[in-house]
Amino acid sequence: MNFSAPHAPRNAVLFDLDGTIIRSHDGIIESIHAVLRDMGHEPDLSVDLTWVVGPPLRDLLAHILAHYGDDRVDEAMELYRKHYEGGGMRKSPLFDGMRHVIESLHAAGTRLFVATSKPRYLARKILHLRDLSQYFDGLSGARADDSGAEKPELIAALLREHDVARNHALMIGDRRFDITGAHANHVRALGVLWGYGGRDELIAAGADALVSQPDELLEAIDTQFRLMAKHAA
Repeated sequence: MNFSAPHAPRNAVLFDLDGTIIRSHDGIIESIHAVLRDMGHEPDLSVDLTWVVGPPLRDLLAHILAHYGDDRVDEAMELYRKHYEGGGMRKSPLFDGMRHVIESLHAAGTRLFVATSKPRYLARKILHLRDLSQYFDGLSGARADDSGAEKPELIAALLREHDVARNHALMIGDRRFDITGAHANHVRALGVLWGYGGRDELIAAGADALVSQPDELLEAIDTQFRLMAKHAA
């Protein structure tokens, strides 16, 4: 597969992290439940928390706390960091097949980046933990206090700071935030179905194509770059 044509700007793939590269659901939910207990609440296990992977941390904690009539968001954020860094982030294995995808793209000369709503320092730790850091040219994430976590701004900063051409870039993610964040920057976006958003959410967000399994991702990426090249011709 030719991911980058000769004499053209190198193609770039921007990956979301949670739900795209790593299976982070269990560690995040476990950390949220620990926060609720620390704050005097018994977690309501009947509440579906699948949706919490993807949105900015402050927004999701505010929503969860409201269920318990609690508005102590700053305190919850501090507790969450303690629990997630203390153990939750280690419960984030790679999705099967994603290491092969990343290694293959890197070997083909494609520039690779991560654009995540996670704090930048945490995303770096997770990439290092999973022995992936060496494959990525850059990372865009929230600030240490979880501010600056909106995907349009994160993607815009990454494109600007690393001189990535929009017509040679592709975003890959599992949530609507990834799709709409990419499109806000005039970047095409693939939605992946092994994460936490689901088909309906990704279609509604306007994903340029959907991918069911990691072993189909390389071909889908190649198809998107061929379409970009055709439109540019």
